[in-house]
Amino acid sequence: MIKIPPSKPTEELDVLVIDEQILVHEVVKASLADLGIFSVRTAENAYYAARLCAGTQFDIIFIAFNIKSDKDGFHLLEELKINGHITKSTSVVFLSAETSAELVNCVVELKPTDFWVKPIDRKTANERVLHLLTVKRKLHRFHYCMDTREYASAIYIGQRHLKDTSLSPYFQHINRLIGEALMQLREFSEAEKFYRQLNQQLNLGWVKIALAKVLLRQDKEVEAVEIIETLKERKETRFMVHDLLAEYYIEHQDYAQAYSEIQMATKLAPRNIDRNQKSCQLARLNHDKLGHYTATQNMAKYAKNSIHDSPQLLLNVIRSGLDLAATVSDVEAATILRKTERLITQLQTDHGSLELKHQLSIIKVRILCLQGKKKMAEGMLKQELTEQEFCSVEDNLDKMKAFHVLGFREECIGLLDQIKHQIVGDSLSTNLVAEYIKQEALERSEIHFTSKELVNMANQHYSHKRFESAYIELSKAFTLSPHNRQVALSILKVLKILAQEKPLELLKIEVAVKAYDLLSKASLPKEQQQKFMNYSDTLELEKHSAYLAKRTKKAILMTN
Repeated sequence: MIKIPPSKPTEELDVLVIDEQILVHEVVKASLADLGIFSVRTAENAYYAARLCAGTQFDIIFIAFNIKSDKDGFHLLEELKINGHITKSTSVVFLSAETSAELVNCVVELKPTDFWVKPIDRKTANERVLHLLTVKRKLHRFHYCMDTREYASAIYIGQRHLKDTSLSPYFQHINRLIGEALMQLREFSEAEKFYRQLNQQLNLGWVKIALAKVLLRQDKEVEAVEIIETLKERKETRFMVHDLLAEYYIEHQDYAQAYSEIQMATKLAPRNIDRNQKSCQLARLNHDKLGHYTATQNMAKYAKNSIHDSPQLLLNVIRSGLDLAATVSDVEAATILRKTERLITQLQTDHGSLELKHQLSIIKVRILCLQGKKKMAEGMLKQELTEQEFCSVEDNLDKMKAFHVLGFREECIGLLDQIKHQIVGDSLSTNLVAEYIKQEALERSEIHFTSKELVNMANQHYSHKRFESAYIELSKAFTLSPHNRQVALSILKVLKILAQEKPLELLKIEVAVKAYDLLSKASLPKEQQQKFMNYSDTLELEKHSAYLAKRTKKAILMTN
């Protein structure tokens, strides 16, 4: 057993109160004074609070959601955790008058010790602070082991605590940390036994989530799915279930299903930056240009003034907007480009023209291409050819896209190869980026035009009755833009004509079924709906869709 220092006496505890309301400072300080705690610092804004935490390791921190600063309490709490100013030994009380489900879900993820709803009265504050101090004193050794990553020792101490009936009010907290320690040690079999026993005793959402997670870690999907289905109906666990499933599907490379799950989780708890990052990456991997544009905007919005904020986030909004503009109508593209110009001006104002000079030059090249000024764009890009590759994967990806749209095939593929070597680590996030680079390398080597250009080429072929060629270009466009309803409808239109000449081969049927599955779930205008029904009836797509779904399910079962 490691040597554990004694806990601080109550009168020596250092406390920080962060709230824009002086009245809250007074109530909390008075309550603490009643209990013999006088070392209390206060801050009305995040900047000063962060400076205080950099100089003192506080034992208790009260932090309000609304504070006079450029960042809110949620962002500050996250920053203090990341910077190591808050540990398992730190008691954290989150204060808020706002109790919306979205905020509560987001705060719960940061695991504060307690959540107080304003306004606060002195009597209630006294009772709850006393409870905090009791937990702090009795669980000091346990928390110390968790903070120092001595997980085996933490489990030993935690199990002894569970035999002490005087600690029964804290059993749920102790059990949470024991389970966390088992997972950190990757003792999945032991963790399963632990959570099964807990699940028999307690009907708590977090226990069931943990059990489902450890079952999935051991590929026990059937039982895990049964548990998960029940948890989807519980408000307090719904977003955690979607998170868990997204992680599972990513690990099993089912990126379409993972994207669906992460979208639902993000809607329920939108502030989590890691979740928004996954949403961005999965949208891109699933060719959802609009979804990617929305996700990058959410990233920039929720990371604003947080520890995650950087000019790269706004650059990513601009770049995803250009990706989307390359797939939509000229009118929609023009609207996106106007927004893009405003964002570029904002970036230059906030960070100066020189700091992002080369990144903005590449963006300008891509804008010129979208405006049909390819000669001018080519001249600008040739100037950038002499520049060294960027350090950032995203910067290099943007340069690669500029190379591709202007026909610099060799430079495009060469840069993609270099980007592969920039990706380091084995996290879910880096694996998603690596998968996207692999997808880009394959598509950029085989498809040399944007989806909008491919559609225009297909229209030319169609007008000259070259229906097979029209289909080829449309199928490429559909690969790049699988969520584009107009492309899907055009594919069915051409395939209906080709089917009149001879039966469609399997590959064409599979493409038709993808188009059918997309359109059957869409809300189409009356005229388009009539056309869709006509094409799908003629091609018997409902029957083909059911058959392919059954075949896919059978293949999955055989694999498992």
